[in-house]
Amino acid sequence: MTVASKRTGNTGEDLAVDILIKKGYQIIERNYRFGKGEIDIIAKDGEVLVFVEVKARKNLEYGPPELAITKAKQRQIKKISDAYIYEKEINDTNCRIDLIAILFREKEKPLINHILNAF
Repeated sequence: MTVASKRTGNTGEDLAVDILIKKGYQIIERNYRFGKGEIDIIAKDGEVLVFVEVKARKNLEYGPPELAITKAKQRQIKKISDAYIYEKEINDTNCRIDLIAILFREKEKPLINHILNAF
């Protein structure tokens, strides 16, 4: 990962946190790591525990950010989510995985797509 793409990712995560807070979510944790993977944001939406993957891009050279979530990436996020639930001994709590896709555009507001229960 290049420095520029890491910066884009961090900016995207910060923006996603702001979006979630404005929607009334409570941010529990950021950048939860398990093994070689990571969940960008863990939050509560009311009583629901939400694992949020953030994908941010500066252009469409490799397609829209939503398409970066491959089946393998989905499996990895699910595995890390399960690990978090196990590690924190969470029981009887509804959970879901959301995706926040952000396309930054020069001189325009970013395009933001928040997909609830993405996969």
